[in-house]
Formats: sequence, C-alpha cells, structure tokens
Amino acid sequence: MAHTYRVTVERLEGDVRSADDEALVFHTTNHDDLFKILSAVRQKQLLPDDEAAEFTVGLKLFTEVLMRHRADTPFKELFPHIGSFMKSLKR
Repeated sequence: MAHTYRVTVERLEGDVRSADDEALVFHTTNHDDLFKILSAVRQKQLLPDDEAAEFTVGLKLFTEVLMRHRADTPFKELFPHIGSFMKSLKR
C-alpha cells in the first residue's frame, strides 16, 4: 500500500530572498510509512533527535526515486550500495 505525503520546503534564512522564493510544495508517494520509519530511527538513537527527521525523510525520498530509476544511469551504479546501506540500518 502506498502512502501519500505533502512535502513543503520554505527558505527561513540564507541568501537574499527573491520573488522566486515561493515555498516548494509537492506530493509524493512512498511504499513505507515515513512516520513509523522515523519512530524506529529515533528509537535506535542512530542520530541526535533533531537530525532524525532530516535524515529519515531525505533518505526515504531519495531511495523511492532511486527505486523507480534503478535501471537507469547513474542510478543503477548506486542501487546495490544503497540496498546494503538500508539493510544495515534495519539491523
């Protein structure tokens, strides 16, 4: 079952804001429940709590795209390594 999410990114600080700085909002699906994954990462205390969401959401967004394009260059070169990394995280 796919899970659908809305992701919002807004610039809070940094470079000078411009008229192009509207919030980046997009919908995405993931085969995993991101909230359950985040809970597991926090329970394992792999990272400081303030980095757990950043890591988990970033990794899961990236790997979902990677899975869809795993036969395409350059993703096919990375796919086996990410698979090993994900398995080691789940231990």
